Amino acid sequence: MELKSYVREIADFPKKGVSYKDITPLLLDPEAMRLAVKLFMKNLPHGKIDKVVGIESRGFFFATMLAEKLNAGFIPVRKPGKLPHRTHKENYDLEYGSDSLEIHEDAIKKGEKVLLHDDVLATGGTAAATCKLIEKCGGEIVQCNFLVELEFLKGVDKLKGYDVCSLIKYS
Repeated sequence: MELKSYVREIADFPKKGVSYKDITPLLLDPEAMRLAVKLFMKNLPHGKIDKVVGIESRGFFFATMLAEKLNAGFIPVRKPGKLPHRTHKENYDLEYGSDSLEIHEDAIKKGEKVLLHDDVLATGGTAAATCKLIEKCGGEIVQCNFLVELEFLKGVDKLKGYDVCSLIKYS
């Protein structure tokens, strides 16, 4: 089974010139989801992982599955104003402008081992901002993993020094 065959490409979405990678066909197939989780687990570094961070919102899908498999807690990283308790906030640049992400201040204890997951690694801005949030909380990032990586956008360059694993790559 080739996971890439479960990713639907949609031309000119969300804007002209973009080839959107739609993972919903993969999510519709239980076998494909199981394979993705199995491959993520196979590619994890050895050792205990205490928490799995998922980035809003499509990162939540596999992050929760991985957290369950790892017997680890799940932490959502969200857009500003979506988390009810005190948060840390990290700004990051977009192609045109900027945005922010937040994490609960008490989500990670100092020294906890953390796996970061998101559905797509594109420019790396959201992942890099999330790494900063995890470290601000005192967490140690063991890996940043992604279902899809758009290699031509060189997002991995913003994650230098971290172990990065992507299951499906587009060059």
